[in-house]
Amino acid sequence: MGEEEFEQKVLAKTVAGAIQEVAQSSEELRLSTPGGRFHVRWDEGGSATAMGQLAFFAEFLEATGLFTRWVDGCPLTYTSPNAPAVTDLLGTWLLSILDGQRRYAHIGGLRGDEVAPRILGMDKLVSDESLRRGLSALAPSAPKRCDEAQRAACALRLSKSTAWMDAALSESTHEALRTAWILDIDTTVKLLYGHQAGAEIGYNPMKRGRPSHTLHTYWISDMRLVLDVEVKSGKSHAAKHSLPRLRQLISGLSPEERPALVRGDNAFGNEGVMTEMEEIEQRYLFKLRQTAGVKRLIEQKWQQCDWQNVGHDFHAVEAELRLAGWSRPRRVVVLRRQVKGSLAAEVNSDTQPTLHFIGHSDKIKIWEYAVLVTNTDYSMEALGQLYRDRADCENGFDELKNQWGWGGYTTRDLERCNLSARAVALIYNWWSWYVRLAHPKTRLEAITSRPMLLNGIARLTQHAGQSRLLLTLTHQSGSKIKTMIANIRKGLDYILSNAPQLPKADSWSALVRYIISKIIARPQKKQFLDSPTFCLASDSG
Repeated sequence: MGEEEFEQKVLAKTVAGAIQEVAQSSEELRLSTPGGRFHVRWDEGGSATAMGQLAFFAEFLEATGLFTRWVDGCPLTYTSPNAPAVTDLLGTWLLSILDGQRRYAHIGGLRGDEVAPRILGMDKLVSDESLRRGLSALAPSAPKRCDEAQRAACALRLSKSTAWMDAALSESTHEALRTAWILDIDTTVKLLYGHQAGAEIGYNPMKRGRPSHTLHTYWISDMRLVLDVEVKSGKSHAAKHSLPRLRQLISGLSPEERPALVRGDNAFGNEGVMTEMEEIEQRYLFKLRQTAGVKRLIEQKWQQCDWQNVGHDFHAVEAELRLAGWSRPRRVVVLRRQVKGSLAAEVNSDTQPTLHFIGHSDKIKIWEYAVLVTNTDYSMEALGQLYRDRADCENGFDELKNQWGWGGYTTRDLERCNLSARAVALIYNWWSWYVRLAHPKTRLEAITSRPMLLNGIARLTQHAGQSRLLLTLTHQSGSKIKTMIANIRKGLDYILSNAPQLPKADSWSALVRYIISKIIARPQKKQFLDSPTFCLASDSG
């Protein structure tokens, strides 16, 4: 009897303490701040979201049917009645990517938001563990010990998921392929800190000796869209690992959709890549490595007087070159530009590094140079501009890696990492079209566009069967944001009013053509009349 009374007293005290804590949390908190005294109370029953302008982006997705088709085409099926809905799973994934998160664990920061899921037609936000398990079912990795039947089943599910993402990515870019566009290829290093499949020590200029993954990116440079991306092991950074997918992408396009030019850095200026491009009759422009044969060519051309000014203080001269290992001679263009300004050279010695200042002198001239190889007949002025425009692609890769989720969403298996990278590319493409509809003059990166077109405090109220969002903007450019939202709604109204009978898939194509027309309508940079290429929307910022 005594032990039972003791247990009852302990339980009663615990319950009483919990009730008292709840009561205290509902009371006002008095805070003294530099701005004076404030009374704070937790709003337990309120419905609000920090992504207040999500409703406008959701209207964009609904009018075009992008999100609905992505969900309907998902090959994921659940048999358990307690499993989350596919809409909830993919909607949580979309909101996490759109919010700029980089880890699955960050999803917990969204789960208190009851407004954002309702805007997307979801019942709830799923947990990070549910999302990881769902992606594991979409992109399974075969266990180390399994029979051929299990391995074949995993390969079949993975092929279905790959086809699903292929279709979604193709839909987000196919209208842009009907313009004169340039395909840029590049390899981006993704640092790893755990025990992941494919985490190998390869080319890593930032942190030498650190395992990594490599992201092979196929990029529509003029519109700054991702055509496709592959995640491979850290040692698969060479151009030969990008070549199979590159050829598959180009061969799968119709003649009017093929790129006007394939462009890459010196990793792609080799015999294997150039021969493959020539076999499929694809024009290319690559940078060459500074090998002994290339340096001899530079020395031969340096003292000639036929250097041609190609703009931005660059001068160029062309030649025909056949290096050892090449199957044929090819056209090369040597670019050079004199480096001006105050310079200093640091020389490392056995004791300590010494600094040598280089002043202006007629006897000493310092140059930067590059050697390009191409199978086109473009003028040297056009090639010089195309080479300079290549630098703008690095801004897009940097944005995807540091402002979106390419640097994160890491799991132990490579299959889910690949699927997540492609999902980030898809959401990035959707958001890019949305931002260009709002602001066709220039391309805004996520660090600028998210605070302007996504963030805002929205409070949900319901009355008489109507749901209302009371939106409060905290950005200083409130009037500019309202103008951009008006541009978005004007574009959607134009499509829906002029073609109300079209299915949503055709409405999406019509809307993209409308966005491209608005981009082309703005003043363009100088175009080269002797070159069939032109920069549709070449933004340098």
